[in-house]
Amino acid sequence: MLTEALSYRQKVTIVACMGLIVGLGGLFLYLLRMHTYVIGDDPSACINCHIMSPYYATWSHSSHGRDATCNDCHTPNDNILSHYFFKGKDGMKHVAYFVTFNEPQVFKATDASAEVIMDNCIRCHTELNQEIVKTGRIDYMKAKRGEGMACWDCHRDVPHGGMNSLTSTPGAEYVEPMPSSPVPEWLQKALGK
Repeated sequence: MLTEALSYRQKVTIVACMGLIVGLGGLFLYLLRMHTYVIGDDPSACINCHIMSPYYATWSHSSHGRDATCNDCHTPNDNILSHYFFKGKDGMKHVAYFVTFNEPQVFKATDASAEVIMDNCIRCHTELNQEIVKTGRIDYMKAKRGEGMACWDCHRDVPHGGMNSLTSTPGAEYVEPMPSSPVPEWLQKALGK
């Protein structure tokens, strides 16, 4: 067996290295405030990244700020597996942008995100869509093919107030303060921050 071939020193070294990797990985996830994204549904978790602050501010001062969270619109809500899979995939994409300093100044929804967002618009506004306005059940891919319109073709400023640029964003004056750092004070002092 492999464990019999290893000396005591090698076993201790392997265990210490594994502990170091797990510990540093845990610290990295904690500093990214991963627990606020995965466990919770609090929209203020989205402003852990400074670039999201205007989106949070414009949402919180919109009509959707009273009744919908970020996850109500930006993740699939048909079942728990697709919800968490999409949330994790999209979240890791945002983390990758952030830690590599490649985040755009203005986020635009990808086709996958736009499809989820429109499905959620229709999910919440089914009665309005099908009985009052009588647009029927249209989805993003049909709208993209020109077989109808996407919800935001008419409702461009809902709920983020026209996030075309940070300077033209109505409500940007409400930019929310960044949450306090998760790094303990003693560690900040030790690092000279």
